[in-house]
Amino acid sequence: MAKLEILEGPDAGRKYEIEGGRLIIGRGDECDIRLNQGSISRQHAVLDYIGGTWYVEDLGSQNGVFIEGEKVERAPLTAAMNVQFGTIMAAFDPDFGGEAMSLTMDSVEAEEQPAAEPEEVMDESAIAEVRDMGRIYATIEQEFGQVIIGQRAVLEELLVAIAAGGHVLMIGLPGLAKTLMVSTLAKILRLKFKRIQFTPDLMPSDIIGTDVLEIDEETGQKTFRFIRGPIFTNLLLADEINRTPPKTQAALLEAMQERQVTVANHVFPLPPPFFVLATQNPLEQEGTYPLPEAQLDRFMFNIIVDYPEADEEERIVAATTRKQSIELRQVLSAENIVALQNTVRELPVSDHVVKYATRLVRMTRPKCAESPQFIKDYVHCGAGPRAAQFLILGGKARAVLHGNLNVSCDDIKALARPVLRHRLFTNFTADSEGIGPDDLISQLLEAVPEPDQNEY
Repeated sequence: MAKLEILEGPDAGRKYEIEGGRLIIGRGDECDIRLNQGSISRQHAVLDYIGGTWYVEDLGSQNGVFIEGEKVERAPLTAAMNVQFGTIMAAFDPDFGGEAMSLTMDSVEAEEQPAAEPEEVMDESAIAEVRDMGRIYATIEQEFGQVIIGQRAVLEELLVAIAAGGHVLMIGLPGLAKTLMVSTLAKILRLKFKRIQFTPDLMPSDIIGTDVLEIDEETGQKTFRFIRGPIFTNLLLADEINRTPPKTQAALLEAMQERQVTVANHVFPLPPPFFVLATQNPLEQEGTYPLPEAQLDRFMFNIIVDYPEADEEERIVAATTRKQSIELRQVLSAENIVALQNTVRELPVSDHVVKYATRLVRMTRPKCAESPQFIKDYVHCGAGPRAAQFLILGGKARAVLHGNLNVSCDDIKALARPVLRHRLFTNFTADSEGIGPDDLISQLLEAVPEPDQNEY
């Protein structure tokens, strides 16, 4: 007996036990497995059980079928693997012995039942996974420490963003190991990693990919074939992102928001999980193109990478000036990260924590009547609703990473700076007095009280 589990989209979490036969997957009412999402064709693909082997076949869909990131027309499913229909990722296990929703050609009615409403209380397996994450986080920290000395706060913020499915903008001076941090984390988490050095002459096709003309030598027929760019990866390092013009910067917008790219009216989904970690030099501004506010807002966190402490710097110099060979242990995988993101989404959060995060964000707006006077004096434009969403998502991810089942206001406070610092735009008065976003956020955390018991 095989199992198909939907990992993404409106049907995420649904599981099907399938015994054999021919099952059609698509958006149409006639399909055996319905996936109600825009990237899915009416009859998208079919699962066939032939001669003791499962096969998946693309039924001429617009957005294709992918196995482990590679597009296929027809392929055998001989082991547990990820199968992607359009932008919807699913996990297929041809030899499954557990319990799931039964679905065969004779029991299609089971799939047509409306999905159950999400419960407020997590099940026991999800609770066990959260409890186990504390140990896994410690292992990741230990492996990371073999290569990167210090910077534990940066590591935590990077892992929180990854667990929440967000993108990160890292700002720091040259030589502070920003690129090494990202590549090391990719190895530990067993994610596909690619690096793009952004330069003024970089074009969008250098990131996304391009169509090339191919001519069949026998028939003379001309066809276009899409050559994928480096954006088709799990972890993309956009090095010195502000050194390329806005046209090229904008090539990342669709990928960051929709997890897909569009070329010549064809949509190409990116392999999940997908993260953009961009770096920026805070000093050298000649020949740079500041990121527009719309793109800044796509980044969940703005992480400041600062100088190491004195003892840490001594250890860095000693370790990097001698011959050494480091073997990093792979702690998680891409599939584990996707499962972790689903667990983060499922974690319940108290109303008073949502109220506190929302209140904190609203207080950054100078036109809000309840905003403190220092906000009205020094801020030109405050944060939007996306900041509150990222505070709650980040708070959930931080709680899960530390093995906690409850999101507290302390989790929100811990992430206020990376979430808000690139969403607060100071005015001339603040700039002339040397007051930056971090100074205002510190004052804001003191000025905005947590909800009292009457507001719970």
